[in-house]
Amino acid sequence: MELFPAMPLAEWTEAKETFHRFAQIVGKIRLASSNRRNHWWQVPFHPTGRGLTTRPMGGLGEQPLFCVDFDLVRHRLVVDVFDGRSAEFSLIGRSVASFHDRLFETLAGLGIRPEIWAVPFDLSDDTPFADDTLHARYDPVLINRYWRILSQVVQLLDRFAADFAGKTSPVHHFWHTFDIAVTRFTGRVVKVSPDADPVTREAYSWEVISSGFWFGDKERPYPAFYSYTAPEPEGLEREPLWPAQAEWITARGSHLAVLRYDDVRAMEDPVGAVLEFLDSAYQAGARLTGLDSEALASPGGITDPYLRTHT
Repeated sequence: MELFPAMPLAEWTEAKETFHRFAQIVGKIRLASSNRRNHWWQVPFHPTGRGLTTRPMGGLGEQPLFCVDFDLVRHRLVVDVFDGRSAEFSLIGRSVASFHDRLFETLAGLGIRPEIWAVPFDLSDDTPFADDTLHARYDPVLINRYWRILSQVVQLLDRFAADFAGKTSPVHHFWHTFDIAVTRFTGRVVKVSPDADPVTREAYSWEVISSGFWFGDKERPYPAFYSYTAPEPEGLEREPLWPAQAEWITARGSHLAVLRYDDVRAMEDPVGAVLEFLDSAYQAGARLTGLDSEALASPGGITDPYLRTHT
């Protein structure tokens, strides 16, 4: 399988816009049906060997225990229930409205009736999902390529995550922003503004150094690896980054370390280059926040002091 195949945003904008809305519908079901966890860890999707999953939810009296999966190999939406029942339907040829209606019909047939705020979050329009017939370009070839890239990035971020023994998020796919990330926590609690929205207050109630990958959008129309520290310490954008193609960019009043995907694809050792980039951005944040990166290091995921001595 090709490592990091090409994925220019212009090539799959329509397919991305359609599938992003499919994902938000399922994600909002996850939000409504799961147990709340700190920093919204219950909300994102996790990858599977065939696509994306909500993970199990319900099952404690409010709803049957169930799971919703995107099978992006067969291009099916699959709902499994704890008692063995299962239902699925094709993703191909559907508008957002058709997907929304068929999914809720399928859930109701299984005795599952979640309530969601059925409008897009932070997208280019606020057309209710049930009325959206404009976004109807699910392209199985492009969506499968998206999933293959996502799966490779997951493994790369997981390898990067192994080197930190402090509090670390899972590697998870945020359906609202359509990026994938892993977050390291410094342990320092942050005083958040009461004027901030509830999503932001929960997500950034602790100081973090976050690393991830986005597929591109109108603001930054290219896929890229990224890293940021929040709250941002003064002078972060002046810290060195590696490799040479990495840069700091301004984003909504803060700074992001960015390494473009197409630059990575052209490198002799793309995996090593991304790991070098992520570590350089992490070290920049660690230096300026006073994090003891040596004390929290676990090279290769090893904290066993005897094993580390002999490796």
